[in-house]
Amino acid sequence: MTITFDERVADRFERMSPAEQRVIRFFQENREEVLIASAAALAARAKTSDATIVRAAKALGFAGLDDLRRTLAGELRSLLTPAGRLTRTLNEVGPSLSNAFEMTLEIHLRSLESLRRTITADQFERAVNSITKARRVLVFGLGPSSAMAAYLVIQLGRFDLDARSLTNTGLLFADDLRKLREGDLVVVLAYGRVYAELAVLLEEIQRRRLASLLLTDTLAARLRRRVDLVLPVARGRADLLSMHTATLGLIEALLVGIVATRPRRTLASLKKLNQLRERLAGKGADLPMSGS
Repeated sequence: MTITFDERVADRFERMSPAEQRVIRFFQENREEVLIASAAALAARAKTSDATIVRAAKALGFAGLDDLRRTLAGELRSLLTPAGRLTRTLNEVGPSLSNAFEMTLEIHLRSLESLRRTITADQFERAVNSITKARRVLVFGLGPSSAMAAYLVIQLGRFDLDARSLTNTGLLFADDLRKLREGDLVVVLAYGRVYAELAVLLEEIQRRRLASLLLTDTLAARLRRRVDLVLPVARGRADLLSMHTATLGLIEALLVGIVATRPRRTLASLKKLNQLRERLAGKGADLPMSGS
C-alpha cells in the first residue's frame, strides 16, 4: 500500500530535528511552491539552508526533493479531479461574491509572487535568448493552455519571429508533429500529467534533437531531464480551481524581454503591421508600441 505524504509526516515528525520539523511544516503549508521551486528558493522562503531542505525530504523517507515532489504531484492528480477542485473552491468561497473576489485576487497575487521567487534571472535570460535565436518557435498547449499558446504565437509573429502553434488533439496531433523542423524551439505549456500528445511530442523533440522550453507546475521534477529548460509556474492553489494568471504573466514577461533584446527589429515589424492595418481600414490605424 502506498504511504501518503501526510502519513509519512505523522509517522516520522517526532523523530526529526527542530530544524527539519520547521521545514516539514513549511512543506505542508506551501505545497504548491514545493512542487515547483528549487531547493535554494525553498530555503530562502523557509529561512533555512538548501541542505536542510534536502535533509528534511530524506527524513520523510524520500530519495530527495524530486522524489517528494513526485509523491505530492501524484496525490494531487489522483485525489483532485476538476470537479473536486471546483467543489473545494466553492466550499472555501461560500455564498459570498465578495469572498469569491477577494480569495481569487489573493490566489493570483500569491501565484505571481511565487513566479518572482522560483524563476531566476539566469533562467529568464536563457528562455528569452532561446526564443530570439531559434529559427522558428512552435508553441504546444492543449485545453485552456491552447488559448495562451495561440496568444504567444500571435505576439511573436508581430515581433517578426516565425512562430506556429501545436494545439490539435487526438489523431489530428500527428499533423502538428509533421510541422517540426531542424532548428526549431518547442515551447511546451503542460500541467498536471503527461497525456498522449505530450508524451509523443517529447519523444519527437528528443529524436529530432530540437531545443525545448517547458512551462509547468507539477511536471517539473518528472520532465526536467527531457527538456533543455524548465520554467516552474504555479496555477493558483494546487487543491483549488486551476488559475492561469502566473502563466500569462510569465508569457508577457518573456515578450517584454524579447522586445528589450531586439527593439529596432520589433518596432520596425510593428510599423509594417500598422501600415497594413491602414490599408485595410482605409485610414490611419496607429498601433501603440511600447518604448516608441
